Amino acid sequence: MPHDSTSAFYDNNAAIYANRARSLPKQKLDTFLARLAPGAAILELGCGGGQDSAYMLSQGFDVTPTDGSPELAAQAEARIGREVRVMLFEDLNAEAAFDGVWAEASLLHVPRTTLDDVFARIHRALRTGGILHASFKSGEAEGHDGFGRYYNYPSAHWLSALLTAGGWRNLAVEESDGGGYDGRPTRWLIVSAQR
Repeated sequence: MPHDSTSAFYDNNAAIYANRARSLPKQKLDTFLARLAPGAAILELGCGGGQDSAYMLSQGFDVTPTDGSPELAAQAEARIGREVRVMLFEDLNAEAAFDGVWAEASLLHVPRTTLDDVFARIHRALRTGGILHASFKSGEAEGHDGFGRYYNYPSAHWLSALLTAGGWRNLAVEESDGGGYDGRPTRWLIVSAQR
């Protein structure tokens, strides 16, 4: 996540953001978890308030939660009762350490110019056959929302081409309508891919 107005938003609004009324993406989580062996090692990138990590932990998985915001990480730690690593996506240096990577509404803040590098880092962090879940706000050009947060706003075609070039297998990009923190209607892209 760029150190700019996006970072400032999450740092300055951590308690409000982490404790907002949010529906757990249970269907997406269950679909993701069903593809993994019991107790599999999962890296969560951008855990926010920690709700998704808490659910995955409750299902018996070995979860490593991370977030780029120290303030949000502290909120997540309070919720799940374990350490949350403060880490920017571009600092991910693990190799073949995880069976799955869960990046729900987090990689959408990575600048388009560095998204291929972040995907390569995730690819390296996964074991062979490991799976990635990520979601993005759909669009045609990068920009900022009303809170000043940066978004890469990819199209399904652009995102598919980027992942294919990065060597990902069994790639699927689904589209669905929903919303976001800003309360505006949002077209979402849900990515599933395998190392």
